[in-house]
Amino acid sequence: MRMPAFGLAVLLLALATARPVSAQQVELRAFMGGQHRPDVVRSLLKDYMAANPGVKVTVEVGGATSELHQRYLSTVLTARDESIDAFLIDIIRPAQFAAAGWAEPLDAYLGDERDAIRARYLEGYRTANTVNGKTIALPGFADAMFLYYRKDLLEKYGEPVPTTWPELARIARKILDAERDPNLQGLSFQGKAVEGAVCTFLLPYWSLGGEIVRDGKMSFDRTKAEASLNMWRAMVDQGIAKRNIAEVGTDDTRKEFQAGRVLFAINWGYAWNHFQTGADTRVAGKVGVVRLPAMPGGKSVTCSGGWSWAVSAFSRNKAEAAKLVRYLTSPAVAEQLAIRASQHPAMAEVYADPDVLKAVPWFADALPVIETAYARPVTPMYRPISDALRINFNTVMAGVRTPREALDEIEHRIKRALR
Repeated sequence: MRMPAFGLAVLLLALATARPVSAQQVELRAFMGGQHRPDVVRSLLKDYMAANPGVKVTVEVGGATSELHQRYLSTVLTARDESIDAFLIDIIRPAQFAAAGWAEPLDAYLGDERDAIRARYLEGYRTANTVNGKTIALPGFADAMFLYYRKDLLEKYGEPVPTTWPELARIARKILDAERDPNLQGLSFQGKAVEGAVCTFLLPYWSLGGEIVRDGKMSFDRTKAEASLNMWRAMVDQGIAKRNIAEVGTDDTRKEFQAGRVLFAINWGYAWNHFQTGADTRVAGKVGVVRLPAMPGGKSVTCSGGWSWAVSAFSRNKAEAAKLVRYLTSPAVAEQLAIRASQHPAMAEVYADPDVLKAVPWFADALPVIETAYARPVTPMYRPISDALRINFNTVMAGVRTPREALDEIEHRIKRALR
């Protein structure tokens, strides 16, 4: 009987990392967020522990947002706590973790295979996890923002998939007026002061050619930024997005679309699996997904996301933790995360895997979007920049500040962070 590709890959990796069983079992704790599908990861770790009987891995699950995740890790690692051995970090964090001395550089643990291992990842993710020439983390999965839409409703009203934001607004207004369903939203996006709101703000801004940081210095185009804020605020004022959009986070958008209450939704790749196979989904078979619309005169862009596995600088079992990280960032695990959790691989080869394409056919068109996604500013000072953008974006969506008032604060805070 032919061994399944995944099982063979696990066996080969286990043989490469196996060692004689010691008298004392090594216990590792891996930390990840609730949105990272810990259920799938736990099932994969059963295979790892079976192949490495001297190792026991416990998964600790944290908050459901990047901010809560980061807050917990900051507290634990600032205290030099030894209880966590490996952890997932947002793709925007490696520079910060390197500067703080929280992540153990992995180069020495990769040995002679270092360059070969690094070469298999997409360039953007390889670069994001390399700080001052050191490998701070390895990519667990890639991601980007996409436009999800109700295929059935667009077909019902003979409308095409929108390619610009004004076109999306027109189509949404037409369908909302025709459906007369008070529970249906035209567009859901992240207006809450979470990391997703940073990307939301940047989508039209980048579409027009705007930048935030260039060569470590502030590069901020106020005119383009005001156009972005005005566009999002108009979606609320026109009744296309709901009035309390300032309270909507990433998973709120996912849940509302999944419940059949949204026409268009901006969300990450993980949402697809929920829409199609979730126990409470009402949109299975009715969902389309495409690249995001552009601003008039601009181009379609998206925000890169994804998470990477790092080893704690304070772990007592760094070598074992590094072996675990190597497993969790392997092509075999990437294949299973794609099939079972619709998480985008950080390796180009996995997008061509027949089993992956059978489970998530739209991944065939996702790779070019992932490869060309824009990265948020890579700087040790990312946190105050993120705070400036997401907090002020939130105040505009809530109607507390005008776009111009918010821009004054954004400029001031970014300038202070980078001086």
